[in-house]
Amino acid sequence: MQKITIDNKAQEKWNCKHAQLEGVAQPAKIVTENLHLLPAKGSLLDLACGQGVNALYLAEKTKLSINAWDISNIAIDRVRSEANVRGLTINAQVKDVLSQPPKPNQFDVIVVTHFLDRNLMPTLMDALRLGGVLFYQTYTQTAVSHGGPSNPKMRLKDNELLELFRPLRVRAYQEEAMLGDVKQGWRNLALLVAEKI
Repeated sequence: MQKITIDNKAQEKWNCKHAQLEGVAQPAKIVTENLHLLPAKGSLLDLACGQGVNALYLAEKTKLSINAWDISNIAIDRVRSEANVRGLTINAQVKDVLSQPPKPNQFDVIVVTHFLDRNLMPTLMDALRLGGVLFYQTYTQTAVSHGGPSNPKMRLKDNELLELFRPLRVRAYQEEAMLGDVKQGWRNLALLVAEKI
């Protein structure tokens, strides 16, 4: 039996953040605007799910088998509680995805929002089954307003998301950076929907 390891320092950090969160967050744009690109059936992982807003939304909108993983037990307790209140089935687990990443060919869909560990990218691609789809959205270094990580290493360089997932087939991509009128549009983030062919 494999021993489950959790980075206690990281767990404590994220438990503190989730304990302080109030209100209800909205599902990520990558999920709401690309729902039509999901398969009709299969298994989905919301990786580093936080309080599970994407997992909850997808459990309501699809027939996929939903899994939600996060290092924070406080966040996972909230996912379980909210799923119970709504009558949804979500397999929510406390997992340190860096020490216990998904296995090869484990999921048909992987959703990642506002989480970045470049070393994990090859593992995420391997974890997708053939024909599987990755939904990835996170912060960019080019930003027009505050929000997101202050450490530039935790933010994507220009077009970096495309490079990190190069073997996958791009189905949707958006990164507006500083082009045009920065008071309009969708700024500060990059999103990618890509298929494993």
